[in-house]
Amino acid sequence: MDRYERTLALHRLLKAARYPVPLARLMDELGCSRATLYRDVAFLRDALGAPIESDAAGEGDGGFRYDQKEGERFELPGLWLNSDELHALLATHQLLDRTGSGVLSSALAPLRGRIESLLARQAGGKRWPMERVRVIGSYVRRRDEVAFRVVAGAVLERRRLAFDYLARSTNEQSHRQVSPQRLTHYRDNWYLDAWDHEREGLRSFSVDRIQHARVQDALALDIPEAELDQHFASSYGIFSGSPKGTATIVFSAKAARWVADEHWHSKQEGRFLPDGRYQLRIPYSNAKELLMDVLRYGADAQITEPESLRQQAKSLLQLALSAYEG
Repeated sequence: MDRYERTLALHRLLKAARYPVPLARLMDELGCSRATLYRDVAFLRDALGAPIESDAAGEGDGGFRYDQKEGERFELPGLWLNSDELHALLATHQLLDRTGSGVLSSALAPLRGRIESLLARQAGGKRWPMERVRVIGSYVRRRDEVAFRVVAGAVLERRRLAFDYLARSTNEQSHRQVSPQRLTHYRDNWYLDAWDHEREGLRSFSVDRIQHARVQDALALDIPEAELDQHFASSYGIFSGSPKGTATIVFSAKAARWVADEHWHSKQEGRFLPDGRYQLRIPYSNAKELLMDVLRYGADAQITEPESLRQQAKSLLQLALSAYEG
């Protein structure tokens, strides 16, 4: 552990302690000698202004603690992270950069440079090969980084938002005035959950279809979290609304090796059948996305209930087959 990490670890130990921390414990936690510990304490107190107090009457031959009142307010100046935290933060940046197709990458570039320099300093100049971490996005749609920032800003600042929206389902454009509730990253794409003031209801908007977004001066209407979850998370997939039914899908024994470990919905019910097949029950409101996910398993998946959903799947398969006839 180098001086940087020892200073950070020492600060966190003293910050969390209600009573003086004995010297023996500090040396053990920091992995250093008594002389090094005293130098680190002096650096933390004199150079960084930490409110350190010594306790000669403590366990063994004394210990250190922060002043009770000043210690609650004191924080290390600047960005202080240990190696594990820096690696995690840099990996998170890599994940966001790769899954977001550049969303916020320019805004985060200075932070990434700072993290890389801190890692290099801790590693004695060694460069960490972050390109060894690969994140491959699937079905990522193109998006306007400026529009994303405007939408994200309205969500965090709790301001109303106005924008033009080009719906994929109808290919029709409309103007919306909404109170943004939250941003949702779902299957490598971003969605805005919002209260639509003209339609007086909760709606979900694909951020890549939002155009000419403008933050308004009016404060956003806040919808309780429980109501948002009830509307947006009670049914399968990105389609919102209360469940209209529960689908039962039976997967072959081969597909079961994958499906049994997959999370499809927070309220899913799954079990292995005696012959090795896997039965999955899922609440749904709009069948469109559920059908797409089931049909990608081909002959390894069969919808057994309800009959209406089973017939929809059958019709889609017949239409697909007809495209190959003749």
